[in-house]
Amino acid sequence: MSSTLAKIAEIKAEMARTQKNKATAHHLGLLKARLAKLRRELITPKGGRGGGPGEGFDVANTGDLELSLWVFHLWGTCNLILIVLEVLKPLGHKKVTENELEGFGICLNSKPPNIGFKKKDKGGINLTTTCPQSELDAETVKSILAKYKIHNADVTLRSNATADDFIDVVEGNRVYIPCIYVLNKIDQISIEELDIIYKVPHCVPISAHHRWNFDDLLEKIWDYLKLVRIYTKPKGQLPDYTSPVVLPYSRTTVKDFCMKIHKNLIKEFKYALVWGLSVKHNPQKVGNDHTLEDEDVIQIVKK
Repeated sequence: MSSTLAKIAEIKAEMARTQKNKATAHHLGLLKARLAKLRRELITPKGGRGGGPGEGFDVANTGDLELSLWVFHLWGTCNLILIVLEVLKPLGHKKVTENELEGFGICLNSKPPNIGFKKKDKGGINLTTTCPQSELDAETVKSILAKYKIHNADVTLRSNATADDFIDVVEGNRVYIPCIYVLNKIDQISIEELDIIYKVPHCVPISAHHRWNFDDLLEKIWDYLKLVRIYTKPKGQLPDYTSPVVLPYSRTTVKDFCMKIHKNLIKEFKYALVWGLSVKHNPQKVGNDHTLEDEDVIQIVKK
């Protein structure tokens, strides 16, 4: 491991010495590919399956979601990352944290690159671009793929992509997770400094000691998780607004709702009555493919 760390340090030093321009883009792309491979070696356990790389504080997978504060081996199942920093020196630590996590395949508050990549048995490297490229060209793409011993592939660049973007796609092990930076100890800064902190993206200033601004933090967490609350209404009764059924924003059909209650409910399903923003009339009769919206009220009618 020490030799791998030494190689990583050497590549980082060379990248820092290299001036970024069009003439050096090809060389920097190769260095980034080598760096990505070395970092993958560092976190990939040798022999056996084990418990996965990295250590951290685990949060039990209960309820409707899972949060983690620093968990490498659970990154594939994480819905949101909270990183707590001191408000007195947040930006330097924030940048270091982002760089380190990106080095290990965790991309915070970003979306996957719009790049198509498919390996094939023969035909060489076929590069297609749908917009002008400022960094990647056919030579750089081929050289990066050669570092992975890939000599036949179709590559489609649908946005102005960087070498880092392309390497992320080739590696195929990147995860994209929303993150909130919780900046603690706001009781130790001025109002003017607090106004500046509020302008930093993805940050929420708090004081854990005085319990200041916790409501703002909870609201931000809910917003980033994109959860949908669905209230139930038994026949002949008022809606139950105390215990909503919580669904992820990507699975909010009536069928998803039924499956969340019990898998047998969908077998007995006839139709549903829905009140709320997802329908034009209140109530409205819908099928199991209807998409629900936050705070809709639903009544299931069985066969």
